[in-house]
Amino acid sequence: MTNNPNNIESPNERKISRRDVLKTAGIGGVGMLLGASGLGGIMSITESKATSQESHDIVPFFGKYQSGIATKTQNHVYFVSLDVTTSKKADLKKLFKDWTKASALLTAGKPVGELSGNEFLPPKDTGEAAGLSPSNLTITFGVGPSLFVKDNQDRFGLKSKQPKELKDLPKFPLDALDEKWTGGDLCIQACADDLQVAFHAVRNLIRIARGKATLRWAQTGFQRSKQADPKSETPRNLFGFKDGTVNPDVNSEKQMNEVVWVQPGDGPNWLVNGSYLVVRRIQMFIEVWDRTLLKEQERTFGRQRGSGAPLGQKNEFDNPDFNHKDENGEDYIPADSHVRLSRGDGSQKILRRGYSYSDGMDLKTGTLDAGLLFIGFQRAPSKQFIPIQTRLANMDKLNEYISHRGSAIFACLPGTKQGGFIGETLFN
Repeated sequence: MTNNPNNIESPNERKISRRDVLKTAGIGGVGMLLGASGLGGIMSITESKATSQESHDIVPFFGKYQSGIATKTQNHVYFVSLDVTTSKKADLKKLFKDWTKASALLTAGKPVGELSGNEFLPPKDTGEAAGLSPSNLTITFGVGPSLFVKDNQDRFGLKSKQPKELKDLPKFPLDALDEKWTGGDLCIQACADDLQVAFHAVRNLIRIARGKATLRWAQTGFQRSKQADPKSETPRNLFGFKDGTVNPDVNSEKQMNEVVWVQPGDGPNWLVNGSYLVVRRIQMFIEVWDRTLLKEQERTFGRQRGSGAPLGQKNEFDNPDFNHKDENGEDYIPADSHVRLSRGDGSQKILRRGYSYSDGMDLKTGTLDAGLLFIGFQRAPSKQFIPIQTRLANMDKLNEYISHRGSAIFACLPGTKQGGFIGETLFN
């Protein structure tokens, strides 16, 4: 349960009943009913009480860490990459200040400005989220390597602050990257339980950036909804297998400090309490997979499709036994299986927060354009994502059914307190 610091009325909050009115009248006496304010006076009091109740669908924007990383995964994501067009550091700093102000309003379920006003000017807020709940909206900002140096130029005098970990990912074997899904100076990850709320947030943040940054690429994504999966089990990807079983415990400060959050001494201190985000747009060859035998599918992943258990085990969270042989003396979990290669020696972990996507039809092949928007957070990509992906790229059997089409890396900024702004540590 999350407190509602902005006293915003939520659709989840109960309506005022006749019993509430009589109860309030009883407290204030009969004179309250008969006074000059009449029933309206009582209603205003009870409505005020309801408005001050806790809201269950607001994730606070301000805090030590940015939300949208350790936050419980929402139903939808709207992820965008942007290119900075201004050459002035002051403009960039103002953009982050304006984004901070707008994000605090958006995540609280408020418009970024009046919905209507001077009829001869466009409204400040685009209005499509009017009347909708905040839907657990989170907005997470990151900065890419090209914000610091591009074409060997120190763009904003920030070159000395670029972390060694923040550099373009190496080209992995079998990568088929498309420029239209790759790179970016800045990123915005908007997650919410309602896609219209997430779209509204991104749309208005891009609008605020006009004259300073432009959209480079965008991708929506989805998971099973909370309504469809009240048990909050591990989500499944479009191949039907559970994805994210070995994630660190986001409620464990120790695990999050080891795996996700940048620590003092890791690099420039401005990124302490931030994280590195790797995003990969992975196209899945759905039709080919659907013609593959179940046994072959399970040997490709190294897990049972139904339970998610490692082959040779019974339960999803059982540790894989890579020495376990079947009656023919063969490994239960093949050497080229996804689970075996991604696990390695178990020392390299990341926080996966991926979403499935479906963008209609691939016009070149006439097949579904669908797959995984892989989003992974980590403390040091060179020690986590890169060695994991290197193993997978070299011999993962899953490569027969997927193609990496987009890729980017960003440093997700630390959180900020009220009165501050996102990116303040970088600019200071």
